[in-house]
Amino acid sequence: MQILGILFMIIMVISFILMMLTNFLSKKNIEDREKSSPFECGFDPISSSRLPFSLRFFLIAIIFLIFDVEIALILPMTIIPFMSNMLIWTITSMLFLFILTVGLYHEWNQGSLEWAS
Repeated sequence: MQILGILFMIIMVISFILMMLTNFLSKKNIEDREKSSPFECGFDPISSSRLPFSLRFFLIAIIFLIFDVEIALILPMTIIPFMSNMLIWTITSMLFLFILTVGLYHEWNQGSLEWAS
């Protein structure tokens, strides 16, 4: 049992030394302005590398992802009624669909679904 403890301590010390060594060797100097600027074939960039991002597009993408996950949760609901109690399945699926409908109404009411406004 003592041998396992000693081996464990040796492994921990070697791991710690390797982590400190890699941390010390991987330090990079970020103070150089030329290295942190965008590079386009050796020329200065024509325009800014930071482009404006449409917040509307981001909201539509998030809503799409949410509904995509919801569809992935709805599809197995067609197989489950054959394996479970019908009353519990009905209550659960109706509650789930009600929550989805309320969420859709809220997004519609807030104007998140209107692309050009």
